[in-house]
Amino acid sequence: MEIKRVNVLGVGLSVLNLPSALTAMADAVRARRKGYICVTGVHGVMEAQDNPAFKTILNNAFLCTPDGMPMVWMGKLHGHKEMSRVYGPDLMLDVCAWSEASGCRHFFYGGAPGVAELLAQKLRAKFPQLAVVGCFTPPFRPLNDLEEKTLQEQVRAARPDILWVGLSTPKQEKFMAEYLPKLDVTLMVGVGAAFDFHAGLVSQAPRWIQRSGMEWFYRLCCEPRRLWKRYLRNNPLFILGVFGQLTGLKRHPLAGEGD
Repeated sequence: MEIKRVNVLGVGLSVLNLPSALTAMADAVRARRKGYICVTGVHGVMEAQDNPAFKTILNNAFLCTPDGMPMVWMGKLHGHKEMSRVYGPDLMLDVCAWSEASGCRHFFYGGAPGVAELLAQKLRAKFPQLAVVGCFTPPFRPLNDLEEKTLQEQVRAARPDILWVGLSTPKQEKFMAEYLPKLDVTLMVGVGAAFDFHAGLVSQAPRWIQRSGMEWFYRLCCEPRRLWKRYLRNNPLFILGVFGQLTGLKRHPLAGEGD
C-alpha cells in the first residue's frame, strides 16, 4: 500500500504514526523490499532548501517520517488527523520490541568509538531476545576503499534485516542513499542522536517538552556550542517558509521524487 505524503517546503513527509510506521517496516522486512528511512524534522527540511540533491534523497526514501512536532502540525493542517510524531528513538524501541518475536536482525553503524557497542549492550538488556548481529564505527570522513570493503563483508556475513545509522543529518541520509545498493541489508534507518540517547550518553527531553514542540530548546540548553547555529538559523527560516507556503506566496513542488 502506498503511503501518502504531505508537502513541507518541497519535502514529502510520510503520513504516519508509530504503529503505521512499524507496520510498514515489518512488511518491508518480510518481503525483503529494500529501502532507506529518513527520520526528518525541521533541521532536515531546512537542509534540503539549498541542496536539491539532498531534497531528492529525502523524497526518494521508503519512508520520510515526521520526527518533529512542526511536521505533525503541517500534516494535520492538510487534514491528516491520524498523523503523529514518529520520533527516531521511539521508533527504534518499537522495532526492537517487535523484533523479539519476529527474529528481525539488527546492525548498528555510527556513533563515536564504542557507542554502537554500548547501544547494543543496553538494547539487549532491555530486549533479551533481540538479535544484534554487528556494529561498525566509521571514521569522521567518507569511507575509503578498504573500509567500504570491510563494511560490505561484515554486513554480508552478519545478514542483518535492518541497519541503523547513527550519524547526523544530512550525513546519514547521504550515506544511506549511497550504500543501500552496496550492502546486503533490507532496510536502513537514520536515527541520529538515538544512538547516544539509548546508550545513556545524552539525556532525552521529558515527554511534555517533546509534545509541546520545544524539544529543540531542551537540546539547545544541553548542547549549546554544537547546536546553537542549527536552531537559531533554521527555526526562524522554517517559520517564514511555512508562512509563504500556506499563504501561497511561494510554491514548493516535490521535486526529485522518483528520480
